[in-house]
Order: sequence, then structure tokens, then C-alpha cells
Amino acid sequence: MTALEDWSASLRAWTIPQAILEAAPASPFGFPPELFARRAVTVALRSALTPTTRVALEALPEGGEVLDIGVGGGATSLPLAGRAGLITGVDGSVDLLTSFRGAAAEAGVRCVTLLGTWPEVAGEVEPADVTVCGHVLYNVWALAPFVRALDTRARHRVVLELTDRHPLAWMHDLWLTFHGLKRPEGPTATDCEAALRELGIEPSREERSQEGAGWFDRREDVVALIRRRLCLPPERDPEVDEALGDRLVEHEGLWSAAPLGGTVVTLWWDRPSAAG
Repeated sequence: MTALEDWSASLRAWTIPQAILEAAPASPFGFPPELFARRAVTVALRSALTPTTRVALEALPEGGEVLDIGVGGGATSLPLAGRAGLITGVDGSVDLLTSFRGAAAEAGVRCVTLLGTWPEVAGEVEPADVTVCGHVLYNVWALAPFVRALDTRARHRVVLELTDRHPLAWMHDLWLTFHGLKRPEGPTATDCEAALRELGIEPSREERSQEGAGWFDRREDVVALIRRRLCLPPERDPEVDEALGDRLVEHEGLWSAAPLGGTVVTLWWDRPSAAG
């Protein structure tokens, strides 16, 4: 099996069994839009440059253009607002694009948004100096066309950010507890690197520790989101709360459930014209 095939197979293994999905009272997928907006504000206010922001800025000329795929609330691209003249955000959610436009206005940067799925809408956007894509790849089964479209839309550099492990890997024990279901271990950021090399790309890599942060005003909202992820009804909230245990943590008045620590990986490469 090739690295690209292994990536796809590993992600397909995360598919929730149909019987569990059919019994779920609500969709286990997606996030509340306010969560993305809050993350974007938190990242924008952070004083230290992340590797992702730094390597993007290195390739971004003053007043240059940024293309952000899976823009969400803008957490990956808005830290570039001080130098960027235009940020184009692509996302499949109307609510998230609305949130991004508001955040871009507050940051004082011009923005354009496009509703759609990448790479299907790639032909509708112009090339940008830097293309960024943060915390999207674990949702991309067909990595080759996705990455090729990112590459061809960048004049100078492509910058990717993802966690070193699947972002829901920390929930393995919960799936065993509530459904007796064992979840996959892969893929990982290292698997992503291997797949990129199969495409003829030699990415640079830098890591940073994942900051602890809270995203919800109320503890019960965190529990409700995790319960929904587990395809359980609201009456199971007390059991989910107990199973989460000390993973339910308050940070500066806001609540989260994912464990602290972990690693965020930045992968980037220059386009041939830029490297030459």
C-alpha cells in the first residue's frame, strides 16, 4: 500500500458504524461557529509567533495575498493581517464565513470569501502569494487532489498545520466505554509527510507544544459537545461528564475537554518558481 493509500484507508477507518449513526439523536459532526470565532480571536491576540505564522510571513510580501482553505474563523490566516493586503477564505459553512468576515473587518484586512469544498472550487480562486490550510487534513481522504490544488494556487509557499495525531484520538477510551468500539490509531502528521513525498513534495517540518485553552463558557456545553460526538442522547450527559473526569478543565474562565499537551506540526514547502 502506498503512503497516499494508507492515509486514505486510515481516515476511512474512522467512519462511525451505520448502526450507531442511525441511533444518534443529532449529527456528531461539526462545531458550533462561535467556537471557531473564539479560537481565531485567541490566536490573533497571542504575542508569540507560531511556526505556522512565521513561515507564512517569511514568504508573504508587504500587501500580499493569502488564500486560506478551510478558513473557519480565520485562526490560521488572520495573524497575517498586519502584512497581508487581501485574505481569501474558502469554507463549506456559511456561518463560519460570516464569522471570518467579521473577524477580518476587526483586524483591518480586506477579505474575500468563497463558499464551497476544496478542491472542487479551486478553479474559482486566483493564485495567492501564500496558501495556508490549518487543521483540515484529517478530514481529507483524497489527499492528492487536495494538495495539488493547494500547490497550484500558491505563488511562493504552501503552509499546512495539523496536530501530530488525529484530533479525536484522545477520545478512544470513551468510544470503548459507551459503544465497545475500538478507534484507529492513525493517521499521523508523519504519515502526511510521507504522502506529500509521494507527490514529489519535500516539506520542511517544525513542531510546537499545543497551548492549553478553553473554548466554552460553561462546563455543560463541553460535555454536550462530547456527548454528541459519541452519538448519545442528552440524558447521558452525567455519564459523559463522569467519564471525562479530569480532562474537563477550566482555563481563564473558559472550559475545554481535550487533554492539555500534544504537538502541533507545521509543514511547508516553496513553489519551484519561488525556490529557484
